Amino acid sequence: MTAVPGPQPRSATVAVPPAAADTAPPHRVAVLLLDPVLPLDAGIPLQVFGRYSLPQYTVTTASRGGRPVRAVGGLTLTPDHGLGALARADTVLVPGYARHDEPLDAEVLDALRAAHARGARMVSICTGAFALAQAGVLDGLRATTHWRSCAALAERYPLVSVDPDVLYVDEGSVLTSAGVAAGIDLCLHLLRRDHGSALANTVARRIVAAPRREGEQRQFIEYGDAPSGEDALSATRAWMLSQLCEPLTVARMAAHARLSERGFTRHFTAQTGLSPLRWLHAQRVEYAKQLLESTDLSVEEVAARSGLGSPANFRTHFKRATHVAPLAYRRSFCAGA
Repeated sequence: MTAVPGPQPRSATVAVPPAAADTAPPHRVAVLLLDPVLPLDAGIPLQVFGRYSLPQYTVTTASRGGRPVRAVGGLTLTPDHGLGALARADTVLVPGYARHDEPLDAEVLDALRAAHARGARMVSICTGAFALAQAGVLDGLRATTHWRSCAALAERYPLVSVDPDVLYVDEGSVLTSAGVAAGIDLCLHLLRRDHGSALANTVARRIVAAPRREGEQRQFIEYGDAPSGEDALSATRAWMLSQLCEPLTVARMAAHARLSERGFTRHFTAQTGLSPLRWLHAQRVEYAKQLLESTDLSVEEVAARSGLGSPANFRTHFKRATHVAPLAYRRSFCAGA
């Protein structure tokens, strides 16, 4: 894809962790540009999947007829291919576009429907959800988009269950994200789903992004009357991460933050979008995934180190969070397993 004006960025290569190495053919990602495309939305998948020469992916851009597409803000983007790229893609990703309240060309809708029908993974960022909805891809599914557009999406497409609060929604073969920066969270989630936490965390560090924000976190955070000391809760979250193998109660967390339990819970939820115990549980599952990917520790040892209880409880919690058993997860993501 060519952006006019402006020079093309130099490529870089990420040192891919051994657990992410894969001998399978690269996963083909086609980014469909709709006029006028939102430039940040379009840039996110190119940055996450294409910027660092990840051998697991090839990324291409497409438009109707391969024609240049205007971008909000004055750029013109020239894609690599026409709509035929969607017929070859393993994942079709639609960034947000400004004229999402207008009907799309029939050729575009047919290409989206055909890709979905043959089993391609369908993904949208921000108002790209309107294109998937027009094509019928979201019918009967839960989805999200930018919070300012959620009401319009729900009104125009009553077969779609629109969730206005979350960062992204994973419905298996169809995924949607909230506005703009939430697209980063969704793309990192796809990396994690495809190749494990090690690769996703490596890319997150390179793009200076939070390695993991849960999809159920809020689209925007009300900071309001934050407790005195900007870093009070940040320090407590860091302490919680250092104590994952210990039994932690809200009372202990609140004592560390020097707040009442009620005040701590309120401020913590406002800053993270999750209750303290839900946030802690998510971090424990994430740590367990990292241990399964990067070590040969037994299930019992991983359960103990991550603080997820007995091996039986660990298997239950892990499968509930990831939809696979711990050893199946290790076989999928741990090199040499």
